Amino acid sequence: MEYLIAIVLVLLSGMFSGLTLGLLSLDAQSLRRRAKHGDHEAKVVLPLRVQGNLLLTTLLLGNVTVNTTLSIFLGTLASGIVAGITATALIVVFGEIFPQAVISRYALWFGSRTAWFTQFIIILFYPIAWPIAKLLDWFLGAELPTVYSKKELMEIISEHEDSDESGIDEDEERILHGALQFSHLRVREVMTPAEQVVMFEENQTLTNEFFEAVNEHGFSRLPIYSGNRDNVVGLLFVKDLIVEDYGIAIKGTSEALDTDFLTVGANQFLDVVLTKMLKGRRHLAVVQSRKGVFLGVISLEDIIEEIIQLEIEDEDDDWEE
Repeated sequence: MEYLIAIVLVLLSGMFSGLTLGLLSLDAQSLRRRAKHGDHEAKVVLPLRVQGNLLLTTLLLGNVTVNTTLSIFLGTLASGIVAGITATALIVVFGEIFPQAVISRYALWFGSRTAWFTQFIIILFYPIAWPIAKLLDWFLGAELPTVYSKKELMEIISEHEDSDESGIDEDEERILHGALQFSHLRVREVMTPAEQVVMFEENQTLTNEFFEAVNEHGFSRLPIYSGNRDNVVGLLFVKDLIVEDYGIAIKGTSEALDTDFLTVGANQFLDVVLTKMLKGRRHLAVVQSRKGVFLGVISLEDIIEEIIQLEIEDEDDDWEE
């Protein structure tokens, strides 16, 4: 009977020690996310884990109580030195090292299946544990959430992509990395500079040569200027030229020229410009300096390419075999 009691005490010591390390190693935010998405084990453990200081205090009180009882009990079975060595060996190996190594690795699994035990111990030690936990709550404040930087998130995504246990593939890794980085880019880093922009003067007439030039370049929207290239007065929608009269000037078109266009600054961040484009339903923005000097253009496609980290090819682009 004495050996049975000793075994039970060692098992309880291991349970307290393993649950202390295992449950408190679980991140409360991660448990909330998993519970929200239907993880039954997370739903069971979360109510215990959110009471961090109460859980810690209760498990430590239980562990100290059991270890003390075990030492005293073994002292009744053997001499002081033998009892001390035996108690130390049992507690260290079977009450600390082994259970902590096992339960910490499978913390959620063990925690969910021993939740009834943990809840019972919390109730049992509540009169002592609650005041201590409240004092810790007051002194230490709320438990700080785990917040990752963008670089850390990118590293986590890469680690998931490299793992056989994750469903994240290479394309998703590339897109997620791009989405996390594009907001740090400015318009000037992505835009097509003014000297490379295909533009036409507003007095340009719709002739065969004009249509051939438009078709050759293959753009769906073209900036139109008046007098000099810095004076952009509108955007020409190529698809709407089909309804315009042949031989008239661009400024005389009824549908193709839009004088209400979006302008952005070269130092604006891409996420800000993307929001403006989506709200205004614009696919192209004219980039100007504070003094109104034409610096270039930026398209919705340019921003999307930065997000997906891949150049978008259309039917008019030359493909390399």
